[in-house]
Amino acid sequence: MTKVLLICGAGASSGFMANAIRKAGKKRGMEMSVQARSESQLSEYLNEIDVLLVGPHLKYMEDELREKVSGYSIKVSVIPQNIYGTLDGNKACDLIANILESGE
Repeated sequence: MTKVLLICGAGASSGFMANAIRKAGKKRGMEMSVQARSESQLSEYLNEIDVLLVGPHLKYMEDELREKVSGYSIKVSVIPQNIYGTLDGNKACDLIANILESGE
């Protein structure tokens, strides 16, 4: 079971994206849990997650976030705006699958 944490500024828009990912992942038979939280809650989840997805509007924080998770085996990726803006759960699932395969 892959545990995914999706963060954005306040956690509101990421909730919609997380829901779209859950639906698409279920249809595809992907074993994962997806939670949406605000960036400020990240440290509470460091021991519980495998993948950290970052809303595109927080791209400026990517280096800081990677540093924050560096002591953990957490893969980090910024969700492209074209996926996030359209709430494309399928493309987000592709992104997660690629992250897990590449071991980034």
